[in-house]
Amino acid sequence: MEKLKDIIKKVKVVDFIIVAFVIVALFVGFFTYKGYRQTADKQIEATSKIVFKVYMRGVTFSGENIPIRKGEKTFISIRNVPYSDLDIVDVKADRRKIVLPTLNSKKVVIVVEDVAQPDLYDVVVTLTDTAKITKDGAVVGGNKIKLGLPITLEGADYKFTGSVSDLKIVDAADDEVINKDLNTTDDVQ
Repeated sequence: MEKLKDIIKKVKVVDFIIVAFVIVALFVGFFTYKGYRQTADKQIEATSKIVFKVYMRGVTFSGENIPIRKGEKTFISIRNVPYSDLDIVDVKADRRKIVLPTLNSKKVVIVVEDVAQPDLYDVVVTLTDTAKITKDGAVVGGNKIKLGLPITLEGADYKFTGSVSDLKIVDAADDEVINKDLNTTDDVQ
C-alpha cells in the first residue's frame, strides 16, 4: 500500500495526459483497422475524366490571335499552387460588348462590340483532366474542383487568371467524343 502511494505522488498531471492520449490513439487505430472509421483513401469512389471550363473576364490582348489555342497544353495553378499541364479542349474568345438603347419600338436595346476597348476580351477555355471522384465532388491536385474556384492558366507567352464556370464528369462513352475533338494522333508503340 505504501508503494502505491509513493508511485501516485511521483506521477504528475502531464503523465496522466500522455497516458490518456496513448489510450485514445490506440482506440482510434483499432476502430480504423476494423473498418468502423473511414480514412481518406476509402472516401474516393471512382477515378474519372472531367471537363471543366475556366471563364476569364476582361483579358487584355492587342495581338492578332489569342495565345491560348485548342489542342495545346496549358499549365494551371489552383489557388496559386502549381498543379500540372492540362489539355485544352476548346477556346472561345469574344470581344467585350456593351448595351445601347435604341429608338426602335421592337428592340429596346442592342448589344454591340465596345469600340472604346478594342483589346478587351472575355475568354472561356475548356480543359480536361483525370480526377478522383468523392462524395463531395471531383478532386484534382488535392483541390475540389467547384464552380468559382480561382485558376491561373499559363503558357509560353501568357498568364491569365479566371474561375471555374462549368464542370462535367465524363463517362467512357463521352470520353471518345472528347478525344475526337482533340484530334490527337499519338503513335503508341
